Amino acid sequence: MGLPDPKPGLVVRYDYVWVHEAAAGQDRRKDRPTCLVAASDSAARPRYVVLLPITHTPPSGDTIGIEIPSKVKSAIGLDDLPSWVIVSEYNVDEWPNGGLSQVPNRTGEFSYGFIPPGLFTAIKTKFLELAKSKRTAAIRR
Repeated sequence: MGLPDPKPGLVVRYDYVWVHEAAAGQDRRKDRPTCLVAASDSAARPRYVVLLPITHTPPSGDTIGIEIPSKVKSAIGLDDLPSWVIVSEYNVDEWPNGGLSQVPNRTGEFSYGFIPPGLFTAIKTKFLELAKSKRTAAIRR
């Protein structure tokens, strides 16, 4: 199948590094679903993407997330545990990159599918709101 085109709303499997992990010197973590929220122009080299982590841990403290409805999780093949897209931190990486991995039990597939447009708009809007107010943290990979 190969790597998908990096379009906003795409959910890919990626070795996301949390801000607190990077501060501790870690540069590779566990593979997890992430939501691609932005990509540079397809003609740009290198091409960059902005990836938001998806986690089962409910947001707390300064962490801000948007819950993914169970019907969306089911439609794209995520497990049935509650999950959130965290919009208060992100990774910036080249596309394609070595942090991408295959979706479990889907040989040759690197993406789960797309977040539906309405939910993606809410995710993107909150992310941009936080970024404009300088309430996001980034890790450049």
